[in-house]
Amino acid sequence: MQKVLILFAHPSQGRSEVNYPLFEASRHFEGVTVVDLYAEYPNFRIDIDKEQARLIEHDIIVFMFPLYWYSTPSILKEWQDLVFEHGFAYGKDGDQLKGKTFLAAVSTGGSEDAYQTDGYNHFTLRELLHPLEQTAVFTGMKYLPPFALFSARTAVEEDRVQCHIRDWHLVIQALQASCFDHTICDQTETINCVMPKIKSCLEGVCK
Repeated sequence: MQKVLILFAHPSQGRSEVNYPLFEASRHFEGVTVVDLYAEYPNFRIDIDKEQARLIEHDIIVFMFPLYWYSTPSILKEWQDLVFEHGFAYGKDGDQLKGKTFLAAVSTGGSEDAYQTDGYNHFTLRELLHPLEQTAVFTGMKYLPPFALFSARTAVEEDRVQCHIRDWHLVIQALQASCFDHTICDQTETINCVMPKIKSCLEGVCK
């Protein structure tokens, strides 16, 4: 079973109606480690050795966060700047992340239509996350398209949160079972688009 590390970053958890429930739901899986970065590092003093050891121990790295101004919350950027250092994540002898899988689990305030070339954000979500994609490529990780929930502000009243969490459970199971076809994923905007294939793969594994 592939080991999953979830790095959760939400600076306003008391107002989180999607990300925090998703994070909490992730605690109950065998082989999944969950880390609340804001709780663990309230002063932003990242323990680099500890975080690098976590990365080495896991096969799949997940960044879980709400999209803030087209990027990650600040602590997650600080974490990247310090932990993905030369000699560990890249450069001479910096191959500790090579072969691992990277995925972002993201929520957005705007609708999916807004994240299109002709939408008011002018770019797709995957395009806006290109810095994370290139980070994964540069460090030798296999990049998967984001697992996304659009229009997060209305997800509760529209009764979409539990369905999102159920799909996330399937994604975790698929990650652990190595169910992803990277050729298909490379052509996909979000993992949500391939949920039928994920379910089909898991049914085959269970048999």
